[in-house]
Amino acid sequence: MRVACVGAGASGLLLAYKLQRSFDNFSLVIYDKNPKISGTWYENRYPGCACDIPAHTYTWSFEPKADWSAVYAGSDEIFAYFGAFADKYSLHKYVKLQHLVTGAKWNAAVDAWDIDVIDLTTGEAHHTQADILINASGVLNKWAWPDIAGLQDFKGTLLHTANYDRSVNLTGKRVGLIGNGSSGIQVLPTIQPQVAKLTTFVRRATWIAPTRGFEQHFYSPEELKTFATDPAAHLAYRKQQEVAINSIFPMFLADSEVQSATFGMMTQRMQEKLQGRAEALAPSLIPTFGVGCRRITPGVGYLEALGKENVEVVYGEIERVTERGCISSTDGREHEMDVLICATGFDTSYMPAFAIIGEEGRSMKQEWVQEAKSYLGLAVAGFPNYFVISGPNSPIGNGPVLCFIEAQFDYILKLATRWQTENIRSFSPKREAVEDFIAYKDQFMKTTVWEHSCRSWYKSNSVTGKVTALWPGSTLHYLEAIAEPRYEDWVISYKGNRFSWLGNGFSQTESDPTADWSYYIRYHDDSPFTGRKKALQVLNKAGTIDRSTSMDTISI
Repeated sequence: MRVACVGAGASGLLLAYKLQRSFDNFSLVIYDKNPKISGTWYENRYPGCACDIPAHTYTWSFEPKADWSAVYAGSDEIFAYFGAFADKYSLHKYVKLQHLVTGAKWNAAVDAWDIDVIDLTTGEAHHTQADILINASGVLNKWAWPDIAGLQDFKGTLLHTANYDRSVNLTGKRVGLIGNGSSGIQVLPTIQPQVAKLTTFVRRATWIAPTRGFEQHFYSPEELKTFATDPAAHLAYRKQQEVAINSIFPMFLADSEVQSATFGMMTQRMQEKLQGRAEALAPSLIPTFGVGCRRITPGVGYLEALGKENVEVVYGEIERVTERGCISSTDGREHEMDVLICATGFDTSYMPAFAIIGEEGRSMKQEWVQEAKSYLGLAVAGFPNYFVISGPNSPIGNGPVLCFIEAQFDYILKLATRWQTENIRSFSPKREAVEDFIAYKDQFMKTTVWEHSCRSWYKSNSVTGKVTALWPGSTLHYLEAIAEPRYEDWVISYKGNRFSWLGNGFSQTESDPTADWSYYIRYHDDSPFTGRKKALQVLNKAGTIDRSTSMDTISI
């Protein structure tokens, strides 16, 4: 089984681990354009870059890290975590760095993907084939300069957070910052103490709060020692954080009591952190739309930094950029600066960075011309043997993140093992199954704050567009939904007789003289339950938690 993967970030490395752990007789090549692994955690090096969920939840479920320095760990630590993961399980051998995938086309004659790759170190073009193609390049991967007139006329230092140059010294400089999304909110308090003047251009309000009560906290030597020497205590702490994040979902329901209570509480907290400037800043900075319509960020130190003497907040759009700075459309003034930092996000259209052609010569651009439509966030109709990780309508903002990526790969590899063992030529989701899923998703989204009137990358950076980024439910809901493939939703074609995989009549057990040929004989019935509810109750340890008194129920 030949598998090709685009992207050696967290997802690509997990694929390598899972294939290596569970499969024999396969080849895997992971192509990545960067000179190092870890994807977004290699690329994003801007001041203050960190994960916006607690670090102990930003690990693979089976691969904890005891020595995170803080609740919200910086990007360098996260980069090191995935590097250590690759080292521990010898995953580098699958990766081709500085190799850019430029195109992929389904070849029906051989039931495989023809893939075009450029070696960025030599400029040499390569052509290869794969039976299964996986796009693990991520959601927030394609950055671009903001569409502002005169941007390239600026004579000072121009930076983008997604391509940041750490050699630039900001000490004593006049700095402009465009954007108050997640990246801008992390940059501002980090650079504020060292710059002479910081002008931040705020285009829209946004909710700022720690995840479910987890304020930033740097772990003490005693805490780090406990995590390192007491696995049970560390596991309990990890689970406490995970449960806290899993419990946020009711907040996203527009008419829920949790949303109403959270709205009032977060408004009060933001006003308190704005301190003496609350009256001036709150009307433009604190949203009127529901909490969660845009992605919430912890905003460690951000609101407090806005009140510093060297910070100027300018609301509204930038009319144009000049050689010396930015002219605000609100006041018409030219704000002069030495350095201009664009924290303006990514292309969130879900369109792959490479040209991809599926069945009957149909491109992904044609398939998604109106809307990015996936099957359960991981496959696309008309594109056989192709998967996308964190695809459209995955639970990217519904709760924990890495656990659902694990579940997506488990789902994918269940199809892969059938391909390898059952004489399958190709599999792709039925178009009617995708349309039914999209119809269900659209109906569900009407009940959520995600459809409130706010500009969000959840809606392809629109105000009123369809929610293409999020799952119609909680993260736990997603884990259960994709626990087992619904094969009736798939078009599966075979090479010859679909039962040829039955082989010579002997079992694989009989072909192994070291195996137990009576493995089914036992003292009691320890077989898994076939009913979904009972099987799930075993998995989630139903009856072991008293939610009314548990510390797991942390209030936001």
